[in-house]
Amino acid sequence: FLGLAGMPRRYSDFPDSYLTWNIISSLGSTISLFAILYFLYIIWESMITQRTPAFPMQLSSSIEWYHTLPPAEHTYAELPLLTNNF
Repeated sequence: FLGLAGMPRRYSDFPDSYLTWNIISSLGSTISLFAILYFLYIIWESMITQRTPAFPMQLSSSIEWYHTLPPAEHTYAELPLLTNNF
């Protein structure tokens, strides 16, 4: 909204009519900064703790993970049967 209203970028002083939108813009950038810092904390914490997955049986149980990708054209004459080996 500020750019459309004519407020120039990178100015330290601006007309008072832009004050409300400038505060909203500053608040939004602050929220974005805290979100990035929180995301980096989540990644760091997950690498440090190395918890086991909540559902380890569902990680690689489908047929897509059992052969090389991309598969060759017309690899199977009929659909392969996938059995549960757990």
